[in-house]
Amino acid sequence: MLQRAAAIWGSWLIRALFATLRVTVHDRSGFFANPPDGPVIFTFWHNRILAMTCALLRSYPSRRGGVLVLTSASRDGMWLGQLVKQFGMGFVRGSSSRRGATAMRELLDKVADGYDIAITPDGPRGPKYQMGGGPVYLAQKTGIPIVPVHASFGRALRLRTWDNFTIPYPFSRLEITYDLHQLVPNSGSEEDLERARKKIESVLRKRAD
Repeated sequence: MLQRAAAIWGSWLIRALFATLRVTVHDRSGFFANPPDGPVIFTFWHNRILAMTCALLRSYPSRRGGVLVLTSASRDGMWLGQLVKQFGMGFVRGSSSRRGATAMRELLDKVADGYDIAITPDGPRGPKYQMGGGPVYLAQKTGIPIVPVHASFGRALRLRTWDNFTIPYPFSRLEITYDLHQLVPNSGSEEDLERARKKIESVLRKRAD
């Protein structure tokens, strides 16, 4: 109950901040101009969670199936899950160390139901800007594309956390870029998957600060 109450209060504060931001969306992927028929996997760095929440609230098409966020199985992950619920998103809890296999099965089921998936590939504990294999594995199993998403800030506060979690200042600029989608071969070898992982990691790193 305390987590839920904190999430409600937190969501009000975040919405107040979002209302002041000047947001620009660049659609290199064609996600908005020519939406795919099926789900996609959004990937973005852990320190961009707040920026991506704002972007999805501003621009996510209402006709799509909804967004499901992968959070960690820790207490912080539960708090984050309660928070994203306040913004109309669902969540699945799991990580490489806890509930990983169970979370992946749940994600596969949700993809089959038409949900888009949002994953921070360097979360929940890093290392910063190093991509884990989860999104690539999910893309291989489902055949759906990965859309790398970048967030660039005009002025922002960077916390002293492992990922330098970034909070845009009120009335600042926020630029969101949905990059070209990446497909993962569904019959590839481990070497093929590793090449795909490195390629997507490189795409995400190019615009990271």
